[in-house]
Amino acid sequence: MKTMQKNQILFYQKIGELFYAVAASDKVVKKAEYIALQDMVAKKWKNLDDYEDSFHTDAAYQIEIVFDWFDYEHLNADDCFKSFKNYYVDNQSLFTKERKKLIWETADTIASSFSGKNKAELIMLAKIKLLFEK
Repeated sequence: MKTMQKNQILFYQKIGELFYAVAASDKVVKKAEYIALQDMVAKKWKNLDDYEDSFHTDAAYQIEIVFDWFDYEHLNADDCFKSFKNYYVDNQSLFTKERKKLIWETADTIASSFSGKNKAELIMLAKIKLLFEK
């Protein structure tokens, strides 16, 4: 697999990690949050570019795969955000204005999917906003 392809797959995996951090920020990932993520991947992320994984599946599905795996493992939301933040700082060229907008839209959709946004989700969204504004 080409280096560029691997970089894009890792990008989508890190995005899945960030979305997991949003959903798990209140210590519980609700079914509505997972459904919201699946819907956004199918409607928005899948059409963003033409990258595929080694199974010739749209690389955007890596978002769901990582999200699901992290939920299965019950990883810490703050640790996931810190990992994403480090990746973002080291790879800012991958984060175009269009991608940032879609990341924000998806994170906001996940946070709003179950009875509106709670305090933990609002804090996580604020962290994303601050990170992207630097």
